[in-house]
Amino acid sequence: MLRADAVRKSFGDHEVLKGVSLDITAGEVVCLIGASGSGKSTLLRCLNLLEQVDDGDIWFGDREITDPRVDADAVRRDIGIVFQAYNLFPHLTVEQNIVLGPVKSRGESREAARTRAHTLLERVGLADRAGAYPDAMSGGQQQRVALVRAIAMQPRLLLLDEITSALDPMLVGEVLDVIRDLRAEGMTIVMATHEMTFAREVSDRIVFMADGRIEESGTPEQMFTAPRSPRTAEFLARHLS
Repeated sequence: MLRADAVRKSFGDHEVLKGVSLDITAGEVVCLIGASGSGKSTLLRCLNLLEQVDDGDIWFGDREITDPRVDADAVRRDIGIVFQAYNLFPHLTVEQNIVLGPVKSRGESREAARTRAHTLLERVGLADRAGAYPDAMSGGQQQRVALVRAIAMQPRLLLLDEITSALDPMLVGEVLDVIRDLRAEGMTIVMATHEMTFAREVSDRIVFMADGRIEESGTPEQMFTAPRSPRTAEFLARHLS
């Protein structure tokens, strides 16, 4: 579904991605792990074209989406992204936040978008919050709404950038439950996370990043029980202790 080939990205003199190559298969859940500053978030932003790569190519299906002639907004209709900051519009209700994208970007009727919004809200346990404003909701509720807003666009690929890191530990579980459901439905997901136990449970593949490179990747069983790289082993020992 998606292929990044030798992607490089710098901010000023600091090279954040140093030739990263990654293939994502349809229906696969890939978890990116690694220390803060390893390049996980920048990679996700490049995959969604929120950052322009300096070198290398990104292909989505049979299209090279890093071609400057590509309509980035059209690509983002198929590649959704959710950040650790919920980024909900505070002056819009939950329903309005969810309906806005499908109506404005995909040209859907408001009624069809509203119907899907209510169906999705019911799935994540927020059916009674459609008329609420974000400020009246907990962090966990807002993050579930942010997920619903992304899913409502019916993306082919969903990118999740540390979406539980800003939450109170008591609220993390309700967000992770939504991701479990998405995985069960066959959604293709690339997720940067520090939730090691969850990553081991839901992912098909773990990718460990360090210093802007992919140090190692493999199945959860291989990565957590017999990592090949000493850096991977050190990182996991520190985060699983």
